[in-house]
Order: sequence, then C-alpha cells, then structure tokens
Amino acid sequence: MKPPYEITSSILKLITSISEKIGEVNASLLNRPSPKLRKQNKIKTIHSSLKIEGNTLTEEQITALLENKRVLGPKKDVLEVLNAIKIYENLEKYKPSNEKSFLKAHKDLMEGLVEKSGKYRNQGVGIVKGSKVEHLAPPFENVPFLMKDLFDYLKTSNEIELIKSCVFHYEMEFIHPFLDGNGRMGRLWQTLILMEKYPLFEFLPFETLISEDQEKYYKALAESDKSGNSTNFIEYMLNVIDISISQLLNFNDRTLSEKERLEYFISLNKIEFTRKDYMNIFKDISSATASRDLKKGVEFELFEKIGERNKTIYRLK
Repeated sequence: MKPPYEITSSILKLITSISEKIGEVNASLLNRPSPKLRKQNKIKTIHSSLKIEGNTLTEEQITALLENKRVLGPKKDVLEVLNAIKIYENLEKYKPSNEKSFLKAHKDLMEGLVEKSGKYRNQGVGIVKGSKVEHLAPPFENVPFLMKDLFDYLKTSNEIELIKSCVFHYEMEFIHPFLDGNGRMGRLWQTLILMEKYPLFEFLPFETLISEDQEKYYKALAESDKSGNSTNFIEYMLNVIDISISQLLNFNDRTLSEKERLEYFISLNKIEFTRKDYMNIFKDISSATASRDLKKGVEFELFEKIGERNKTIYRLK
C-alpha cells in the first residue's frame, strides 16, 4: 500500500526551489566540498541529530572523539557519539532500500545503548509528553509487516526521492519500530535515500536546522498524525532542506582559494590532464592563475608535470 499523502502547491514550489539550488550547488563546484568542510559538516550532523535526543556533548567534544582523543562526559553520551561517528564515516555501507541494511544500521547506531539493537520492538510503546500520550504506536505484532510495506514503497514507487525520503522518515517515526533510536534512524535514513540520488546530501547537515527549533519538528509529526497522512511533515522537511541548501550556497558565495581548487580538481580523479582541462572546470580564472595553481600542485606532489609549453600534461601521482 502507498502511504497516504497529497502533493500540495507548497510542496511543488519547494521541490522546484530545491532542484534549482541543487543545480547551483553542482555548477558552483560545491557537490564535492573540501575535506575540512566535510569534517565540519559531519560533526554538525552528529551533534545536531544526537542533541535532539538529549545528548549533552558539544561540537568541540565530538571533534575530539573524531580525532581519537579522550573526552570527559556521560558514558552514554560518549558511546552515542562514537557509534554515530562509525555510521557517518561509512555511509556507503548502508543500502537505503534494503531492510536488512536498515536493521544493521540500528545495531551499529545503538550498540551498547539498548539490549536488542538491530531488532524490532516486541512490546507496545507510546510517546508521552507531560501527562499526555502524544502518540500511540501500532501494536508490536504489526511492525514487521508495516516496515516491509514501507520498504516495498521505497523500492517500487515512482515518486521522486525528495518526497520518498520525507514519507519514509514520517512513516518510520509513526510505526516507531524500535524501543529506542527511532528519531536518529529516521533522520539517518532520509539522508541515505537522498544521497543515492544527490551525493551532496552526504555533506548537508540539515539536522542542524531541526535541532535549532525542535518544537517545529515535533509539531509537524503531530500534525501529520492528526491528519492521518504525511503531507504536513513533507512540507516541513522540504522547507528544512531548502533552507539548508541556501545556507550552503551563501556560505560558499566566495572565490575558491588555490588550495580548494586543487582539492576539488584532485577529487575528480582525472589521471592525465592539461591546463585547458583545469580551466574548463574553473571557468572564472585566468590562464596565469591556472598556471600558478598547477605549479603549486606539482610542488605539493599532488601530480607530476610531463613535457614543456603547449605539450605539457599533468599526471596524478
């Protein structure tokens, strides 16, 4: 069964806006950010996703753990971060449309934090806020069938990934398949679904916006619960993604440095190339700037220079 939702004019506008911005990101060479920016974004993603769940560690402490340094903090919080680091450093291992991969990710994310990590719950659960039951999850006996249907939707639906990722995120939170870790799994799996189509989502920490105003996140989930479909949540998440890409474009609205140009070009993995090939990637630089960049690349031993003048080629080391 296809999960219930409607495509509203607001959703269509957001999809158009996001698609245009993804084109800008690719054209601005931001789809392969520098290693430094990748690391910063990974730290932001881990910090924000776990902060939503009550983790107290700071970005500085997460950076220290990423660099294998010792950190003083609650044992549970440190373990949550270490588990998340393993996940986010190996995202390519997980297959978004594969249910076994989903269970493996939960096992890796919640190892040592819950008794039955990587297994669906075997008891009823409800989300209580104050003295009020905010959400009563479906009976545990139904969870395997509901999750199978959800993965069937992922595999067989012709819907675009931007929509499918939001639908999966909402429906998974509604089913609440695990005793703990549902929120971080929903956000992780949305990232993986989007990454498969748009690689830039590996480096886009949209969780930061969610963590800055968590009430809006929970309100969108609650409104979708009330209406019996994920339309409200789709609108909310697409808006978060749209703003996140805008921030990425604004942050990078600057001239790339020589080092950033070289890092980007190396990431394209062209084994042999000429100065003209280099200038075809960076269309706004002069031939003199390109020559200086390439000279630096040879000095840094990123590639070697073969031949002279108009017969010069460069070869990656």
